[in-house]
Amino acid sequence: MEKSKVLKRITDKGIVAVVRAESEDQALKIANACIEGGIDAIEITFTVPHAEKVIERLCSEYDTNTLLVGAGTVLDAATARIAMMAGASFIVSPGFDEGTVKICNRYKVPVMAGVMTVTEAMKAMEAGADVLKIFPAELFGPTIIKAFKAPLPHGVFMPTGGVDTENAADWIKAGAVAVGVGGSLTAGSKTGDYADITKKAKIFVERIAEAKAALKK
Repeated sequence: MEKSKVLKRITDKGIVAVVRAESEDQALKIANACIEGGIDAIEITFTVPHAEKVIERLCSEYDTNTLLVGAGTVLDAATARIAMMAGASFIVSPGFDEGTVKICNRYKVPVMAGVMTVTEAMKAMEAGADVLKIFPAELFGPTIIKAFKAPLPHGVFMPTGGVDTENAADWIKAGAVAVGVGGSLTAGSKTGDYADITKKAKIFVERIAEAKAALKK
């Protein structure tokens, strides 16, 4: 799928499910539970054992019109290339690594670089990062979006870390194009309660859609 279409899909739905797991099987079960709940963009982190195999499996089971499979916790260009070769439609890093951004731009794959400061945001934007991932977002709260946008009005921001069903809408209303959601969504996997993940996914999708609709009024 073209880079612009991937980014539009993510910003239209406004949520990326961040999947961390102890095994390939658990990661796949989490992903499927999220999909059942209406989330169509999933980030498989490279902390998952054999993450590239999970990405390949999901890409073979779902077409991009149904699911966008991305790679997370990508720390360097080598890992980014492995993820892209496995079929990842977007790359997410916890920080800003210029090599990662460059290789993603070379292959026209959307890249989300982690930032905590305006200086990091500036460097990531100048390097060509498509989205600035505010991480860990729980250290700041939604008001950080306004603070970033004062000097960087063209910045495209997505918070990850500490986003839950109670504050997801607040992040969207504050100016985030999407939110990255991990533990608050996938906690049920620790006890095998994947139905809980599906239930929470539906809540996230509904509340984010309501927040986006409110902004258009």
